[in-house]
Amino acid sequence: MLEVRAERLRRDILALAGTGAGVTELHERAIELVDRTVRSDLTCWALIDPQTLTFGSMTSGRNRIPGEYEPLLAESECGGHDPATFAEVARSGRTVVRASDLPATDVAHSLRHGAVWHPLGLDRELRVAFTVDGYCWGAAGFVRSGSDFSDRDLEFLTMVAPALAAATRAAAVHTLRQRPGNDPGPAVVLTDPSGEPVALTAAARYWQDRLAGPVRLAVLLRAATFGARSSPSGVFRARISDGRGFWVLVRATALVTDGDESRTVVTVEPAPADEFTDLLFAAYALTARERDVCTDVLAGLSTAEIARRRHISSNTVQDHLKSVYAKTGAGSRAELAARLAGRQP
Repeated sequence: MLEVRAERLRRDILALAGTGAGVTELHERAIELVDRTVRSDLTCWALIDPQTLTFGSMTSGRNRIPGEYEPLLAESECGGHDPATFAEVARSGRTVVRASDLPATDVAHSLRHGAVWHPLGLDRELRVAFTVDGYCWGAAGFVRSGSDFSDRDLEFLTMVAPALAAATRAAAVHTLRQRPGNDPGPAVVLTDPSGEPVALTAAARYWQDRLAGPVRLAVLLRAATFGARSSPSGVFRARISDGRGFWVLVRATALVTDGDESRTVVTVEPAPADEFTDLLFAAYALTARERDVCTDVLAGLSTAEIARRRHISSNTVQDHLKSVYAKTGAGSRAELAARLAGRQP
């Protein structure tokens, strides 16, 4: 029976992805389907940047996490201390992680469990990574009170996760657009140690309105502030989807003033073209050599020029292009260039 339910969900969700549904629509439907088998009091599904493993748009179930707890969840995801963050689960190579299987001391010191789930009366958690072709495109968290998530719950989610990953990837890239209209200008926000804004440019208010639905700017600022603080490089960098096909580049680093690094500078801007193409490289699961060839095609190089530049034969270049055509569905160089620029023929 469990296998039948899993197969039905896989079929339904992949069919929805095939209609061109966006991430929010896809995840809303998937939440309904999963809830029939895996009960939760709260659930939140995230679109994940496959390279930085930072969460983007968020979709909740029938019950939404109270707004005052959202910044704490962002801090727990990006602060570098909590166990089983979405990024950590993705990096581990595991599909499903149950909190009760983690070391008790880790859970006891978790910001997420202590400052969010406990006050809400929730004591059970399960997290799932949606990974396909080596890239994580999404993740989901489930929390509830009472009985723990069962082995049967874990088995079901493990069975459906690959389909959810493939569908999330398709939804994330099929409507990719490079710029959300006119450039509003430099969007810069200065945050305090808690991630609260203390100063911002007029353009930042544009993003505040634009990101009001799928991922609130306040949550993003919290994530960027703590992400920069916990990063070995001191820089936070992530691509965020606005839920409407546009990807946004967010960066943050400490503002150094007379030795005082308590303030963080966060910038928000439309993702530039090379970031956009990089996402599509990941979506099509291109190998490193195939990416090199595609980069040269986008630069307008001929087969002979690519062969000389990459120190391979012309036949090898053609073999790589044939593989790329098969993966992308392109039939020519012009069509390939259009697809990698986000212009679907």
